[in-house]
Amino acid sequence: MPSACVHRRFLLAVGFAGWSVSVAVHAQVLAPLVPAEGPASSSWRFVGFPKGKADIPATRFELAEVQAERALKVSTQSSYGSLVHDQAPIAAGRLQWRWRLDQALTGSKVAPDILTKAGDDAALKVCVMFEHPLQRVPFVERSLLRIARRISGEDLPAATLCYVWDSVYPAGLQSANPYTKRVRFITLQGKGAPLGQWQNESRDVAADFAQLFADESPAGSSAPQARAVLIGADSDNTGSQSVGWVKALDWVR
Repeated sequence: MPSACVHRRFLLAVGFAGWSVSVAVHAQVLAPLVPAEGPASSSWRFVGFPKGKADIPATRFELAEVQAERALKVSTQSSYGSLVHDQAPIAAGRLQWRWRLDQALTGSKVAPDILTKAGDDAALKVCVMFEHPLQRVPFVERSLLRIARRISGEDLPAATLCYVWDSVYPAGLQSANPYTKRVRFITLQGKGAPLGQWQNESRDVAADFAQLFADESPAGSSAPQARAVLIGADSDNTGSQSVGWVKALDWVR
């Protein structure tokens, strides 16, 4: 059975750690992620390491201005954290946002490397969690997920897709999180991407899910519904620091 440390990292990799606080103020500058057929929701919550489980600072999320633009500033300093927007399950459509990275992960503890457990940090990421059928998950992964759900008391998603800003690998890298295949990612901005410049993103989430989770998607099946969106950044493994920004995050119908 995996160690307690691996279980903790598994929980964090899928985006929950059992500790959350309301941060509705952040929704004032982020698009509310409102499906056309549903009511508005401004429910954003912070998720970090469980209290008493690890002495790791929280990633800082704050409203600020950069070059006269109001946005969500995301700062790490050997820290971990995500903002999660829960929503009623909806069809995964096109997700768009703007983001910029002003300071890539820099530190001396461990070199950043999102393909390894030791270097698994991200200066900036936007993720979507899905209502993925548990029966499509391989037996061992399914068993680990059930254990993680029991430990956390959370209904952890069986599939999470992350869009990552990375400074080590080139844009277009696709892989699974080194702690769990329940989280898979694409680097949209990679090595050599300019710092301090806004980049516009627009992704067909259903198509990306079909590609990254092809081994768990029967031919002709549609992507599962999206149940949450998160903005995250962490630098706890590498002992690094980073600064990024996100704004105008919304589903496009």
